[in-house]
Amino acid sequence: MTIGKNAPPLLIFTGVRAIDPNCGLDGEIDLVIEAGVITRVGKGAATSELLRAEGARIFSGNHLWVTPAFVDLHAHLREPGQEYKEDILSGLRAAAHGGFAHVCVMPNTRPVNDTRAVTEAMVERARSLEGPALHPIGAITVGQKGSELTEMADLKEAGAVGVSDDGRCVTSSAVMRRALEYARTFDLTVIQHAEDHALTEGAQMHEGAISTRLGLRGWPRVAEDIIVARDVLLAEATGARYHVAHVSTLGSVRIIREAKSRGIAVTAEVTPHHLTLTDASLIGYDTACKVNPPLREQADVDALRAALADGTIDAIATDHAPHSSLEKDCELAEASPGMIGLELVVPLLFGMAKNGELPLARLVDALTARPSKIAGLEAPALREGKRAEICVIDTTRSITINRANIRSKSLNTPFLNQTFTGTCVLTMAAGKIVFDQNLPQ
Repeated sequence: MTIGKNAPPLLIFTGVRAIDPNCGLDGEIDLVIEAGVITRVGKGAATSELLRAEGARIFSGNHLWVTPAFVDLHAHLREPGQEYKEDILSGLRAAAHGGFAHVCVMPNTRPVNDTRAVTEAMVERARSLEGPALHPIGAITVGQKGSELTEMADLKEAGAVGVSDDGRCVTSSAVMRRALEYARTFDLTVIQHAEDHALTEGAQMHEGAISTRLGLRGWPRVAEDIIVARDVLLAEATGARYHVAHVSTLGSVRIIREAKSRGIAVTAEVTPHHLTLTDASLIGYDTACKVNPPLREQADVDALRAALADGTIDAIATDHAPHSSLEKDCELAEASPGMIGLELVVPLLFGMAKNGELPLARLVDALTARPSKIAGLEAPALREGKRAEICVIDTTRSITINRANIRSKSLNTPFLNQTFTGTCVLTMAAGKIVFDQNLPQ
């Protein structure tokens, strides 16, 4: 079974709002796609002759926003090893449903993706589905145990676009220094899950007034900040590329901003849930809101939004972390951290952009060109001659987050049964339609 469908010979968008800041686009234009390639972009591009062409499929109206398809730097598709939560087929379907043409997947599978064989198997499985492209991220250390470095050359040759021990922090300064030096040799970005585990042992949520009120052990901001500060110094010393996964604290934002001001090769990502939720969501002990790193306070959310707006935080990444009811329908202390995210980016964030809470151009850039650059991928773009990789958003269509509207195998999200206005209705990847709201999936 495949995901992609050959596009009609001619797709025409007339009078739609096209947003691609890296092509200088934000306005009402026409866009023409022929045989999976963008051939015309601009006002009047859809000529009367094209509009009369047999078999043409036409989309019209400025309620439709067309952007480059998205690139996710951070997702967990659970295959191999935990396919009951998600597998590559269901995960890539969810990605297509959310507007993504490229998904970078973390290595904490079973077995861990720390060898060429696992990396190659993931790439081949995804390629056979003809959907969004899957780009593995290999482990930094063997078994994610934090000691012996993986064979990064083999991982890169097999298709890895970065290395990370996501879920486990590389806490040893010596190991992290060697990892940065080794990764630099192969032009790989080192992606750090910044958490001093000695400071978070037994923690269930952010450390603050609400954790005290709920009687839960708290997770201090400084557990993240310490690792980011140390790693920035190591990145400066080694000249390697360093990327902070799922930034959650105002302290980390300050450190990253200062590092960038000094020209250190540091980049960072933020998740939709850290941009939209606070630790107050844990009142009621909702396990859907248990994530790693934890939801923080409003001051952190404000700092993250400001850092995203000014480019200190480069990219938005979903940290899509599917879990079944086995891991979530239990006491908070026993629940696994994480929530799904691939299908929620448009409903959650583009609504905020429409309302002026996030800059639209920066939002599109953070989902397209910036993550592509970090992963070393060619960025999707609304440019003539480019293979069509686009996301079409209907800003007037409502969507309710439920089993009928979710392609992921799992439903672990606090947004379940909530209704949003604005949703992805068409996604193209590699010139093929991989999701179409108006066709059966």
